[in-house]
Amino acid sequence: MALQIMKILASATTVTTVSPVNTKLFYVTTAQTDGGSTLTIDAADFFLDDGSAATTLPALESNNSYYKVYINGLLQMEGLLTYTPGATGVGSVAVDVPIGGSILTGTPVIVEVVNFTPASSTTVTT
Repeated sequence: MALQIMKILASATTVTTVSPVNTKLFYVTTAQTDGGSTLTIDAADFFLDDGSAATTLPALESNNSYYKVYINGLLQMEGLLTYTPGATGVGSVAVDVPIGGSILTGTPVIVEVVNFTPASSTTVTT
């Protein structure tokens, strides 16, 4: 009998779904923050979409998340922001206000955190 190459006959199908979890946090400033200083908002100072008090800022999933900060409805530059996830006393959002600018009393600050949770399933048939 002649030699022959034996090979495995198999096929695989992978289905991947990505489920975003979107958290929106709201705050209204209680004092003016002048240029050259930092507005720091503790996790407990935010409220959620339903009006309830926030108790924590969500963790950012590594390579599967992002956050955005809007002040008075305008998206802010990432270089001015520091996002620290966690509960009251640990979690906070800090905004470095540039010289010449200011954030007035009663200004809305909105933080949007989006975490993506990917899930894959593979079916192999032989």
